[in-house]
This record gives sequence, C-alpha cells and structure tokens, in this order.
Amino acid sequence: MEPKNKPAQQIQIQVNEKVADGEYANLAIITHSAAEFVMDFVRVMPGSPKANVQSRIIMTPSHAKALLRAMEQNISKYETEHGEIRMPDPMAMPGMPPKTGTMPN
Repeated sequence: MEPKNKPAQQIQIQVNEKVADGEYANLAIITHSAAEFVMDFVRVMPGSPKANVQSRIIMTPSHAKALLRAMEQNISKYETEHGEIRMPDPMAMPGMPPKTGTMPN
C-alpha cells in the first residue's frame, strides 16, 4: 500500500539560450476550439502595415485556465508592489485593434 501523502515529484526545468533570450510581443491574439486554446504573440511595429507572429502557444482548456489564474495572481502581486497597471487608449496606438471588451474566438 502506498502512503497517502506522497511528496510531489519535482521537475527540473531547463531553458536553453535561444529561449532564455525571450521574444518581445505587444499584441496577443487568442482563439479557441472545443479542444484547445491557441495564443499567438505578435510584435506590431509603429508605422508598419504588417506584423509577424513571434510565438504560438497551444494549450488545453484546463491549462489555459490555470495560466489565467497564475496571471491574475501575478498581476495582483505586481500591482500591490508597483501600483495599478494602466491600460493605454487603443486609439493612441496605431495598428492596434480597437478595444471591444471581448476576445476573438
């Protein structure tokens, strides 16, 4: 019989140099199906009519919800330490989609 309070296995996470440098994105486009969420991270350059997806992340709905909760917790901690994050007026940012209050699906 296995013990009920088995300690959680720790995973060693490694980041190679290319990934560690990161990718800058100033726009996220999120779509979903019944099976997955697709998050495209885009870099929009001022004055440029085109923008490229820098990274695409695909997650199950449960992992997407876990990410949402982790983001909410981290934003709350950030705002406690540094003050409220102010959202810029989308009209002041050429090339950015207008704020609609909903995400595309």
